[in-house]
Amino acid sequence: MRKALVVGIDHYDRIGSLSGAVNDAYSVKTALERHADGTLNFTQPKLMTGTGPTSTVTRSELREAVEELFRDDAEISLFYFSGHGYIDGAGGFLCASDCEAGHDGLSLYDVMTFASKSPAKNKVIILDSCHSGVVGSNPVAAQVAEIKEGVTILTASTADQYAMETGGSGVFTSLLVDALNGAAANLVGDVTPGSVYAHIDQSLGPWAQRPVFKTNIKKFVSLRKADAAVELADLQKLTVLFDEPTMLLQLDPSYEPERFGTEDKSVPLPDPAKNADFAVLQALVKVNLVRPVGAPHMWHAAMESKACELTVLGQHYWKLVNQDLI
Repeated sequence: MRKALVVGIDHYDRIGSLSGAVNDAYSVKTALERHADGTLNFTQPKLMTGTGPTSTVTRSELREAVEELFRDDAEISLFYFSGHGYIDGAGGFLCASDCEAGHDGLSLYDVMTFASKSPAKNKVIILDSCHSGVVGSNPVAAQVAEIKEGVTILTASTADQYAMETGGSGVFTSLLVDALNGAAANLVGDVTPGSVYAHIDQSLGPWAQRPVFKTNIKKFVSLRKADAAVELADLQKLTVLFDEPTMLLQLDPSYEPERFGTEDKSVPLPDPAKNADFAVLQALVKVNLVRPVGAPHMWHAAMESKACELTVLGQHYWKLVNQDLI
């Protein structure tokens, strides 16, 4: 079971309203619901939106929903919030629609307590709100993080920064959705919290708001399965084609099925078995796992009887395949 609570609050009764939080919540819900192949991911994510005076999210409702999210022994319990955030000497808060000052919102300490005590295997907290980077910090010693095992936190900004909006959407959430839709996927299509953070961090640059990533886990969980950059069967052939990660694979013209007008009778004819291997090698070249040696392209390497080798990334994936991790 994979549970998600997605909250977006634009309307506030007594503090300034927002314009993009609800749109962000819908975008995140859509990205989480299904994998790229259409199969279910997070089943029926719970969506709470504050859109106007007659459609609000109160502090009591928000607190109850967060507590319920982390109550079960789920594979993943994911909490996403977009709206106002507040910080004072007592810690940070998520502002509900009925907040009057900010410190009367849902305490981030309460959110962390629910997550820390949760029997869920993976607890993921994603916050697109001002000052959200304070979450997980000790309220007395702010420089000390207190994160129980199995908890991962990703926030739009540090404790002393505001979260930016542009074009009716939060900058952070726009990048988050891009990451979930495949921009942060690894070669087999998995999108993890770590890869999401790396994508957002690199996209924002050094002068923009800084996202915060905190985690205490033994292994990253996949948040969504995007389209794989290479077929799994092709990836697993790394250890078949290359006996060792540093091996040079000798090629010859029989690997290449296309002659391109070559009339030389001494050139060996295409070998169907080698042609199949060559097609896999070319697929691996496209994702920077294999490269020709001493030739500009694989066609030249084959026709000139040169070799190909694994890149550094290719050697890494060779080891993963060899250890049955892929």
